Amino acid sequence: MTSKNPGSGHAPASGSPAPPAGTRGDPRHVVILGSGCAGLTAAVYAARGNLHPLLVNGHESGGQLSLTTEVENFPGFPTGIMGPELIEHMRKQAARFGTEYMAGSATAADLSARPFRLTVDGKHEVHTRTLIIASGASARMLGIESEKRLLGRGLSTCATCDGFFFRGHEIAVVGGGDSAMEEATFLTKFATKVTVVHRREELRASKIMQDRARGNPKIEFIFDSTVDEVIGTKEGGITSLKLRNLKTDAITDFATRGLFVAIGHTPNTQAYAGQLELDTRGYICLKHPHSTATNIEGVFACGDAVDHVYRQAVTAAGTGCMAALDCEKWLTHERITERWDLPEGEEERE
Repeated sequence: MTSKNPGSGHAPASGSPAPPAGTRGDPRHVVILGSGCAGLTAAVYAARGNLHPLLVNGHESGGQLSLTTEVENFPGFPTGIMGPELIEHMRKQAARFGTEYMAGSATAADLSARPFRLTVDGKHEVHTRTLIIASGASARMLGIESEKRLLGRGLSTCATCDGFFFRGHEIAVVGGGDSAMEEATFLTKFATKVTVVHRREELRASKIMQDRARGNPKIEFIFDSTVDEVIGTKEGGITSLKLRNLKTDAITDFATRGLFVAIGHTPNTQAYAGQLELDTRGYICLKHPHSTATNIEGVFACGDAVDHVYRQAVTAAGTGCMAALDCEKWLTHERITERWDLPEGEEERE
């Protein structure tokens, strides 16, 4: 069920104590939920802090980066790196310091008393003193077969991540809200033309975002239409879309080199509803802008489960680091693990 160092080639240091079993009588020091940039960075820091973290992969192992192709904006890789390769490097790095991995996702959580009780895939129970939630947010998709096949091959859910690859091309954006208008406007920095495809007669975006998009000479609109099929190959990318007019039912071919799906994200936080404080969209609320602490003592959150603004790999990694440091400080102050005392005069973070 768990794996200590998958593919890492490293073994735990000889003589190091065995990690807790994860039972109620012998709970883990920390469990990390999610294996994207936030979760894996938290694992690196927690493992180096001698907390013996257990990382539960989640339903999208590797997070959003595992679904992308080339990543050019993650520091340290001047020629870029493939998303799955970057995730694999991070997994090996965390494993090197003693992170254990568990397949599956948390389907239930009892955070009413410590140690916290987690249920993985509906059958495995894990008990832990602290919890770092890095379960991310999943992009809402159109629900057609061809988008799965061409995701990362001309089809994207992140203009900031992939817009550069479409320099000099005509592309399309699906959506009618603020996110779609923001993506379309941003993409005009690279594309020669951006066409927004929306299934309704009117946009749902705020007036200021609509005005900004409508006033951009590079942006055009197709209303009352949906994407029935994305045409292209993994090798050659996208060449066109089949658009269905919802009023006439007519299908037309629309030539384009790229498609950005901007119909929102769903945070993977359903297992904590009613326990953790969530906002109206389901993102986890934090107690303080300079902390990853939630409304429950000993539970920390990071990455896209919290952040609905930036949603970048590097910002997720940063908050993963913060969560591990916050968690370690909390454990130390609670005397669950004795690493060091708070420096004299340092006050506990509110």
